[in-house]
Amino acid sequence: MDMIDPFGRTVSYLRVSVTDRCDFRCTYCMAEDMTFLPKRDLLSLEELDRVCTVFVEKGVKKLRLTGGEPLVRKNVMHLVRRLSRHLKSGALEELTLTTNGSQLQRFAGELADAGVKRINVSLDTLDAEKFHAVTRWGNLDKVLQGIDAAQAAGLKIKINAVALKGFNDGEIPGMLRWAHARGMDLTLIETMPMGEIDEDRTDQYLPLSLLRADLEREFTLSDIPFRTGGPARYVDVKETGGRLGFITPMTHNFCESCNRVRLTCTGTLYMCLGQEDAADLRAPLRASEANDALSAAIDEAIGRKPKGHDFVIDRRTSRPAVSRHMSVTGG
Repeated sequence: MDMIDPFGRTVSYLRVSVTDRCDFRCTYCMAEDMTFLPKRDLLSLEELDRVCTVFVEKGVKKLRLTGGEPLVRKNVMHLVRRLSRHLKSGALEELTLTTNGSQLQRFAGELADAGVKRINVSLDTLDAEKFHAVTRWGNLDKVLQGIDAAQAAGLKIKINAVALKGFNDGEIPGMLRWAHARGMDLTLIETMPMGEIDEDRTDQYLPLSLLRADLEREFTLSDIPFRTGGPARYVDVKETGGRLGFITPMTHNFCESCNRVRLTCTGTLYMCLGQEDAADLRAPLRASEANDALSAAIDEAIGRKPKGHDFVIDRRTSRPAVSRHMSVTGG
């Protein structure tokens, strides 16, 4: 039942945005005055469960819930508990989520009880004032308390940090030591040209090749074959004993091994993060209680998954590569 795209890649990883809403307004992700989708346009939790289940039946082994901020979706734990049945059956190898950490103190125990083993927490700085500035609305203490709660519940955490020139590039060594001292991996991510924001991305963009070179003046980094199923390439850090990941969609794209597709909270399937081509799964989902049409629509979409994306950030390219924001696509 495996889904194979036109380039021979097996699609085994589905990222699902359960909401486009977020309780932060990160400067590189969205505008401060965002217009979110009408709630009536969103798939219900039952519909999200049904679509995810069809993907699992078609060979998806890893399912990640994203947003916006997934934990602000009303009754989201009902969906998590429903999806966990696929872990118990063995059909799904991993159920996980990416979060900004703001709601972790409230939900960490329930997530662990539902079979979630590890999560990604997006955190770009350990400076409270800078954190509030980059998130516009966020509170660093609340996120750190959420991380404490998640670790106490037994969840393994990976910290994701978007590298932003002139903002957090000087903090990365300290964040690396902090994360590794707590048994957490750190992954660095290049900012991506998605959606209109209030700032110029050319002022924010920091190639990770340059950042790695800077880090190697202070740390011994050794490439390793470790993978989590996503696009990160990892190194061991001799001085800390931990792992550091690099996600480089701009300087070294990861398209040749892409195994994932993304479902939005409205039922739109994007076969590539950096392309506008998409498939409507909401219509076949709602057209029949049977899943035949939905399954056929998924097959058709996988059959036109592109080879890769065309991200560009430079002074000559003022428009984002894709018009939708990351919060719409699902992280």
